Amino acid sequence: MPIHEALAVAKEHDLDLVEVAPNADPPVCRLLDYGKYIYERTKKEKEARKAQKSREIKEIRLRPKTGEYDIAHKVRDARRFLEEGCKVKVRVRFRGREITHPDVARDLLERIAADLEDVGRVEQHPRLDGRTMLMILSPSSK
Repeated sequence: MPIHEALAVAKEHDLDLVEVAPNADPPVCRLLDYGKYIYERTKKEKEARKAQKSREIKEIRLRPKTGEYDIAHKVRDARRFLEEGCKVKVRVRFRGREITHPDVARDLLERIAADLEDVGRVEQHPRLDGRTMLMILSPSSK
């Protein structure tokens, strides 16, 4: 159908002529109320965003000399975060000459990962980043 005829039909029905597939041969157009179309599309996009589950990253900070009770407390917090569906970033911060013993922090992070293996899995293994060593745990898919 020629463009001028399609425009006349659209005007007659009080609708808009919208080009749907411009790359097609011949181009495809539709008759619709463009304002209503945009409104419904934004409404669908908003619903899709609402339905998405965003994963939050919670952080737990430790030091190489952190006591056993405090580590157990932080592991309980991490377990709760993982059960809620959040990712957990476990960070061991070095101060002063503690940086000369990164193996202590790596052992601590591996021990925490072993304690939490029933509710989470290691997404990023322990790595040294400046004066901190960090590891990321994500909830296990069950």
